[in-house]
Amino acid sequence: MPEMTRAANPRVPNPKVWVTRELPAAVMDRMEQLFHTSIHRGPAALTRDELAAAMAECDVLVPTVTDEIDADLIAGAGPALKLIANFGAGVNHIDLKAARARGIIVTNTPGVLTEDTADMTMALILSVPRRLAEGEKLVRSGEWKGWTPGGMLGHRIGGKALGILGMGRIGQAVARRARAFGLTIHYHNRHRLPKVVEAELQAQWHPNLDEMLSAIDILTIHTPRNPDSEGLIDAGRIALLRPHVYVINTSRGGIVDEAALIAALEGGRLAGAGLDVWQHEPQIDPRLLALPNVVMTPHMGSATFEGRLATGEKVITNIRMWADGHRPPDQVLEGWA
Repeated sequence: MPEMTRAANPRVPNPKVWVTRELPAAVMDRMEQLFHTSIHRGPAALTRDELAAAMAECDVLVPTVTDEIDADLIAGAGPALKLIANFGAGVNHIDLKAARARGIIVTNTPGVLTEDTADMTMALILSVPRRLAEGEKLVRSGEWKGWTPGGMLGHRIGGKALGILGMGRIGQAVARRARAFGLTIHYHNRHRLPKVVEAELQAQWHPNLDEMLSAIDILTIHTPRNPDSEGLIDAGRIALLRPHVYVINTSRGGIVDEAALIAALEGGRLAGAGLDVWQHEPQIDPRLLALPNVVMTPHMGSATFEGRLATGEKVITNIRMWADGHRPPDQVLEGWA
């Protein structure tokens, strides 16, 4: 009987690995010890032509979220490319259907960034209603004249209703934190959580997204970006949110219609927003920059030393398992979302 852990690929001793961005030094050093590794060093992402050239000559590509690997690039890849070992959990930047058609395995790094992203989400949930960014800027400006009873008033979050869009690992980690701050938990998910998990989180499922949006005080987004979620929070759904609501997004920028969000913020139809991701990243609409009730961070939700090292370790494990002829533990399967 064949060994069930083995994939169809043969062993590939010393695979040629192309890494598209500088990773933590310890990760890059380990990759260079284990594999025949080429690394694109420097702050900028590879150009499309450079990415195509790398894919033409390697056995394994290690991309990041900044690399858009579409069907045309995959079609032009060299015959040796059999593994795309993504550095990160999200794979919406990779055409999975085209990869499968070429017999290319795609892996990701789930789980390692859950707690870091949940921490950042909770920081934004606190920062926007309490006006922390505005207060920090006021102190730095030298214009703060001291404490007054009416100075820098914000809103408490205890007792408010938090709506979580996407109740996977990160959504559940946010819910656990939010409960400790006295928020009530509402969620919309494609599938309802087991009752034991709902009980643990004291979370109420809303099968209808629109109904949830009209009932909450804070919305936080934790769904992957895919064809179903692209533009999910559009002008119509933003209009369902009441004027005192805050919108938090640490997931992917394209899930929210940014123009509609800006219009609502400028028109006083939303209280504020906390954004770590952008629709046209790294470009940021200057209208957002001008809004004092928007806290903005540079896609740093998962940016911890510990998280980056753990991500790199998962990438290395996936490559080693594949090179030994086994199925990688984090292979992205059909129907991933």
